[in-house]
Amino acid sequence: MIMQERIQTFFHEAIDTLIQVSENLSDEIEKASLLAVNSLLNDGKILSCGNGESAICADYFTTKLLNHYIQKRPSLPAISLNNHAITTAIMTDYDSAEIYSKQIRALGSNKDVLLAITSHTNSDNIIEAIHAAHDREMNVIALTGTDSSAIRSSLLATDIEICVPTHKMVRVQEAHLLITNALCNLIDYQLFGSD
Repeated sequence: MIMQERIQTFFHEAIDTLIQVSENLSDEIEKASLLAVNSLLNDGKILSCGNGESAICADYFTTKLLNHYIQKRPSLPAISLNNHAITTAIMTDYDSAEIYSKQIRALGSNKDVLLAITSHTNSDNIIEAIHAAHDREMNVIALTGTDSSAIRSSLLATDIEICVPTHKMVRVQEAHLLITNALCNLIDYQLFGSD
């Protein structure tokens, strides 16, 4: 019985966090989807990056845009900056803080949007990615957790932060995945209609 109670507690914690996100962050999620759609409608693309589990979430988001989310539709321009060969080459020759910023400076334009995903407070490479995006006059959508004050202070008023209201990293990561699904759903709905 103890194991089943633990399972139920685990799920209830996750559900409670997701309910908080749906009730408190739907405005930010909507604005982020509008920013992404505006970019896509104006010949822009969405660049995404993250570390560890957040990199997987960024790859997932890019896959859904390039392939499809629910309905079959044309591919949407998106690039994940998490290519292992590229990031390790940059890290070897330069600095790990530059693994995304060098790519953004080479690939980004003022029509693009950067989706930066992090559940950590001090991700230097994400902060540098945000600075590089601003240098290229890109807007930024940042998926963060409550411990991401360094990321928050790097954002401009025109950027959008979607901050999951918990200090538990696993809950932040779970919510980030659902938020990326919500963004994909809203992007598809705005561009192609209901599924």
